[in-house]
Amino acid sequence: MESTNLAFALDTFYLLISGALVMWMAAGFAMLEAGLVRAKNTTEILTKNITLYALACVCYLLIGYQLMYGEGGSDTYADAADFFFQSVFVATALSIVSGAVAERMKLISFLLFSIVLAAFLYPVQGAWSWGGGFLSAWGFVDFAGSGIVHLAGAAAALAGVIVLGPRRGKYKDGKPQAFPGANMPLAALGTFILWFGWFGFNGGSQLQLSGAGNADAIALIFVNTNSAAAAGTLGALLLTKLTAKKADLTMILNGALVGLVAITAQPATPSPELAAVFGFVAGLVVVVSILLFDKIRIDDPVGALSVHGVGGIFGLLIVPLSDSTATFSGQLSGAAVIFAWMFFTSLAVWWILHKIIGIRVSKEQEYQGADSVDCGVEAYPEFVRSSPR
Repeated sequence: MESTNLAFALDTFYLLISGALVMWMAAGFAMLEAGLVRAKNTTEILTKNITLYALACVCYLLIGYQLMYGEGGSDTYADAADFFFQSVFVATALSIVSGAVAERMKLISFLLFSIVLAAFLYPVQGAWSWGGGFLSAWGFVDFAGSGIVHLAGAAAALAGVIVLGPRRGKYKDGKPQAFPGANMPLAALGTFILWFGWFGFNGGSQLQLSGAGNADAIALIFVNTNSAAAAGTLGALLLTKLTAKKADLTMILNGALVGLVAITAQPATPSPELAAVFGFVAGLVVVVSILLFDKIRIDDPVGALSVHGVGGIFGLLIVPLSDSTATFSGQLSGAAVIFAWMFFTSLAVWWILHKIIGIRVSKEQEYQGADSVDCGVEAYPEFVRSSPR
């Protein structure tokens, strides 16, 4: 009895600490996005990130968790710990949307969409897989959320980007124009924070620490997560250096992130060497994907669609290479269902918001910047105007 109580306490504590690490990823997304948008939109992107986290937690508490899991009822850890761990995943999906629609969406429209996604759209598809629904019965494997979290967020984001349209001036004569981010140190810091928090994202998804088998699995998950991210970084660096003759930091950062996204679908079964191969290929894929999205005039300021959407699909499809319980058809079916549900329902919500209150700021407001329009506070005022004497 005493050993059972100790295991319960240990597993509960591990789940809470893992959830806290994933919560810290909210700071990573905020810093990454703040670094990659232009200075005049920095405060607004930070406002979105902290508010979406708050909305995700409240909406998932009131509605989402029950839709996804019912009343819980685990015998191995506290139900409240499971709720906390799952709620921070919802915020991750919303952060993906935040980056993709940056610099031209009304703040109120984004926040209203966030409520719908956190309370309904995300939990419904989560119930189909992690909640024991039909995707689970099909044999769909998504250990920590390459599809359930990352592809889901990217599909919702893609729908928003299509309704929203590109930023003004982004495409001239059919060619994409560079809109450099305001703060590369912040973007790099955000990536390091995300990398760090991802150990909780993937490692915590084991759900239990007690017992030698769980401990061994978590250790391998940590190593594989780190290996995939490192190799993804190198893959993106190599391809940008070979093609553009430059070490493009934004591509390199996205290479690290896509390595993390790709290994998330199944970090417990590959060898560390195979995880590195997966990450390296994902790093190559994300560079090509970002360039292709630009060619078809899909404007994504931070590369979220490529990292989380394309990277999420890639991660799901490579699972059968190391996990014998997964099949290619099962993975492809799961990816298609998640994408279709999130894309078409989100498209409907974005369209309704567009018709009722509008989702895009005016031409003048976009030129002025979302900081002054939506927030009334500029992130870098000393660089914009002279300080009063």
